[in-house]
Amino acid sequence: MDSNPTRSQLRIALLPIAVAAVALAPPLATTALVGDSGFTQVGLGYPGSFTAFTATVLQSVALLASWLTVGGLCVVMFLLPTRRTRPQAVHDGLDLSIVRRAVVAWAVSAAAMVPVSAADAGGKPLSALGDRAGLSFLLTSTDFPVAWMISTAAAGLAALLLRRAFLWRHLLGPLALAVLAILAPVVVGDILVGPGHDHGGDAGTVQAVAEAVLFGAATVLALRAANGSPPPVPAVRRFALVGAAALPLLALSAVVLLRFRMAGLAPLSNPTGRWSLLAIASLAVTVAVVVALSRRPEAWSGQLFAVIALTGAVTAAAHGSMGRIPPPQYFVPTELIEVFLGYTLPDAPDLGTLLTAWRPNLLFTVIAGAAIVGYGAAWIRIARSGERWPVGRGIAWMLGWATVVFATSSGVGKYAGADFAIHMVMHMGLNMLAPMLMALGGVVTLVLKAARPAGRGEPVGVYEWTGELMRWRPGAVAYHPVLVFVLFISSYYGLYLTELFGIAIRFHWAHQLMNVHFLVTGYLFYSLAVGVDRGPRQLPHIGRLGFVFASMPFHAFFGVVLMSMSTVIAETFYRYLDQPWATDLPASQRAGGGIAWAGAEIPLLILIIALSLQWARSDEREALRKDRHYDTGLDDEFEAYNRMLKALSERPGAPGPQETRSR
Repeated sequence: MDSNPTRSQLRIALLPIAVAAVALAPPLATTALVGDSGFTQVGLGYPGSFTAFTATVLQSVALLASWLTVGGLCVVMFLLPTRRTRPQAVHDGLDLSIVRRAVVAWAVSAAAMVPVSAADAGGKPLSALGDRAGLSFLLTSTDFPVAWMISTAAAGLAALLLRRAFLWRHLLGPLALAVLAILAPVVVGDILVGPGHDHGGDAGTVQAVAEAVLFGAATVLALRAANGSPPPVPAVRRFALVGAAALPLLALSAVVLLRFRMAGLAPLSNPTGRWSLLAIASLAVTVAVVVALSRRPEAWSGQLFAVIALTGAVTAAAHGSMGRIPPPQYFVPTELIEVFLGYTLPDAPDLGTLLTAWRPNLLFTVIAGAAIVGYGAAWIRIARSGERWPVGRGIAWMLGWATVVFATSSGVGKYAGADFAIHMVMHMGLNMLAPMLMALGGVVTLVLKAARPAGRGEPVGVYEWTGELMRWRPGAVAYHPVLVFVLFISSYYGLYLTELFGIAIRFHWAHQLMNVHFLVTGYLFYSLAVGVDRGPRQLPHIGRLGFVFASMPFHAFFGVVLMSMSTVIAETFYRYLDQPWATDLPASQRAGGGIAWAGAEIPLLILIIALSLQWARSDEREALRKDRHYDTGLDDEFEAYNRMLKALSERPGAPGPQETRSR
């Protein structure tokens, strides 16, 4: 600990001041230099310098606070040692104090951004918000105010939960809310506009989360070092692993976003390109520092983490500056279908096109790649320890994620947004087939076998985190059979028989969220029905069969409803697309109903057969176990019964053995 408290306090104060100065100065200067040119380019009035400056400052503060919140939570949960208790208790020290203050600043700045973003995006001064009619118009004219409302609510709820957080599992909810709060303003920004915005949206989503984890964690660790509480060497090693995972994602995202925003122009020909190149350069510096940390973690210094924090501030400055300049993709001639999907569909979706016309879904491809690599690493670790893992489970897991990639990135995923029948093929793949294969993979059991418990003096790791996650109360609630059943069935009725599908299909982020819902609800259903892992709740064999049988009529009825409906689901959206090969919308819907019926009933019938065989094998194994037990002579249940009969017969007035048998 530093012997001079004044010097220690000065070091703690200087880092956030330096980060804020680096992050705020460029976007403020850009705002002053751009003036009204950015607004006139997109046909809006200029809201005035005060509104523009206020929006820039608040957005930068919200971004930095969000990074500190997410990065700080990752430091407390995954990098630093927790108290070796059951359940695990986290250290309520400087790190958690930073998180609690940052999330409050985040919630306040996000709340202030609701009216300010409405005025700024609408090209009106803040004084226009004083009129009720003007306020109502501005709040509904763009998606930014709603996005910042969601961010405010999520960050505010996280702040409330963090006030009473003292266990590891208590931080899971705030971490999930923080990720939601980060993504809400990102997905409705410039990545939602222009040709290729599906790739831009996925890249922006991955970038936002990876930046928050990497730069936020580095800033918190730098503040620890400045306070005289350096992180232990294991924490430095873990941070280097985090950097090794996050930096390739950030590099890929930066390249995709640069290509998307520049729309074919040279990067140096436009301010957006120049700011993007600056962010890429700061990323290169971060790579060098992370490599140095990974090679000699015992020789780390607080200055290295401070360098990463400052490169993060440069990245934040680049984001803030680009936000004030319309990127070139705003002005590219765009067909109407590109407005909704991000790409055109010139060819009719025949079988050959669906199999060969691939367009990678970046988000699900990254998730699938991480899931397959992680599973493979755990499998290899088990094999090296001399244990065996069933090959069938590994194949099932790999095939499950291969199904996800095919459903989202092949011609099926490419055409799913423009044709209802093809969308239903993707739905069945994500909700019925892929989750069943994943549940058979037994990933939780694999992780618990591969990860060893932490020894004395060692920080806890994957083994303890998995155990805490399985004991998390919201997780147990999510596994309740009634809730899982309702969520699984509502994927059909609540989505397609209301206006929700017609709204969600228009936005890439909503379409991706819909796909996540299909995958998660399907996995929960199959985990209860046939899963290998022992989750928070287990059903007996008869309960599993009843669970599956109960869902079958709902699927069949839904398919019949689709095939017999006179109204077309999301008709306005499909009419807007106006594809020459998609003129018979009722026929496509009837085909979708048949696909929903067959695509749900056939897997469930196969599942019932598998459950019946599983039940029979279980009874057979139990019978063999009892036979072996009896043969050892260790089980005297039968002899005890005979002794009881003999004792009863010897009692005074009791009937004899022959009389007892005759009864």
